[in-house]
Amino acid sequence: MKAVFMSCNQSMYDEVLNLMNEMGIRGFTGWEELMGRGTNDGEPHLGNHAWPSMNSALISVMEDDKATDFLARLRKLDEENPEQGLRAFAWDIAAMV
Repeated sequence: MKAVFMSCNQSMYDEVLNLMNEMGIRGFTGWEELMGRGTNDGEPHLGNHAWPSMNSALISVMEDDKATDFLARLRKLDEENPEQGLRAFAWDIAAMV
């Protein structure tokens, strides 16, 4: 099992949720308003008068093969929207309840 954490510009959040629905990824925990700034480039998303946009994020636990496919689709979505900003990371799950 893998935990996939994804953060993106709020404008892309619904697209990510639609992608999850298409893939049958049901369970997740989401945050609608987060601040952030990219590692190398892109505009900050700080929710203030200078940088008004915000990020959203989610985490979902899924089977390894589904995580691989989900990350590939997120990469494609990011490449299609380079100015919006999207990052995703996967961790191995050792145990769960």
